[in-house]
Order: sequence, then C-alpha cells, then structure tokens
Amino acid sequence: MKQAQVTTEDAGDQEEGVVAVRRAMRILAAFGVEDPHLTLAEMSRRTGYHRSTVLRLARTLALDDYMAQRPDGSWRLARAAGWLGACYQASFNVQDIVEPVLRELTIATGESATFYVREGSQRICVVRVDGPKAIRHHVRVGAGLPLNLGSPGRVILAFSGEPGEPYESVRRQGYMMSLGERDPEVSSISAPVYGLNWTLLGAVCISGPLSRLTEDMLQQHKPAILSAAERLSRAMMGTRPAR
Repeated sequence: MKQAQVTTEDAGDQEEGVVAVRRAMRILAAFGVEDPHLTLAEMSRRTGYHRSTVLRLARTLALDDYMAQRPDGSWRLARAAGWLGACYQASFNVQDIVEPVLRELTIATGESATFYVREGSQRICVVRVDGPKAIRHHVRVGAGLPLNLGSPGRVILAFSGEPGEPYESVRRQGYMMSLGERDPEVSSISAPVYGLNWTLLGAVCISGPLSRLTEDMLQQHKPAILSAAERLSRAMMGTRPAR
C-alpha cells in the first residue's frame, strides 16, 4: 500500500496548528483564582501576544464555551473550562503529587520528608519518604501527632490563624524550626502547603535526629523546604511554577 507523503506545506500547517493550540492554552492559563475576568489588554500583557491575536483566539475558544465575554468587554473562563477543572479534581490523587516532591526533598537534604494534614486536634502523617541514613526519625503513615508540639503542627496552627506567639513569628517567617520540642532527640523544619483559593492543606517537613539536624543544618535546609512547599502548593492549585 502506498504511503501518503507529508509535503512541506502540510508540515507547515501542522506546526502552525501546534503553535495556535499552545497560544490558546497560554491564554487560558493567564486567568487565576484572584483574576476571574481579564481585559483584552491584560491578557495581551500576561501572554506577550498582540491584542489582535488574543482577541482572535479568545473568540475561537468562546465557540466551544472555554471562554465567554462579559457585558463590559472583559473575558472570563466558561463552562467547558470548568468541566476540565472538575475532571481534574475527580482524578486528583494527593499521593501522586506529594510523593515525588518529598522524594526529591529527601535526596536534596538526606533526611526523611513528610506531609501532614490537620484532623481535629492532631496532625496526621499522610505521605512519608524515609531518608537514606540508618539513624533517622521514624513516623508511620496514618500516625496522629499533637498539633501544638513540633514544627509541622505549629505551622498548621499558625497558618490556620492561631493567635499569639510563636504563631505570629511563624507567619512572618513562612516556616518554623523545632529542636527537641515534641521529642527531645528530634528536630525538624516545616512550611505550609496550600490548595485552591489559598486554602491551607497541611505542612511539609523534614525531620531527623537532633545530633545531626542542628539549628545550623536546619537553616541550610530552609531553601529546600520552602521550595518544596511552593511546588506542592502550585501543584495542588493546578498552576505552573513561575519561570
């Protein structure tokens, strides 16, 4: 059977189609939780595309209900975009998102990494990746620990609005270190993780023996824990990392 040949013109059409799709996706990605509607000028600024290009693509997306124009001329996401979001949420698995980030955090720090969520007056270990070292802090998945002892629980309380100290300081810093608070032989550093609409989901943490994870070492690991918390938050929100 004779195979169809792809002409230069066909290849050019395919490439142009890919570019158009990527541009359309970038326009949809310009919207955010705090930006339910955008003007044509703002979409142009955020995407870097000319206004005429943005308008053409917006009108095309509107044909299938991915975007809609408001009476004031600004644009918003429409029903089809919402359906995609609902499908994403229905198929979302926290462990699939969290475990790879924790694994990378463990590789970067050499310590065990954990994701905790609040359940009543406790913090629950939801996902855990043990560090490579023989001597390490052990916590099993599903274990409940106090909220008011240890950096993960303190972070959850702080970013849930708990008044007073140390919570005011934790909110200002964006993280917390704990040295021997819950267990005299364990230290940790934790940061908050958010979901849609900046709702607090829990805390990501690395922990280990105090003899190894000194205050100086925790300070060295601070960029890694903050980066992991930001990546998890963006993944939970369904947004891409800033470039």
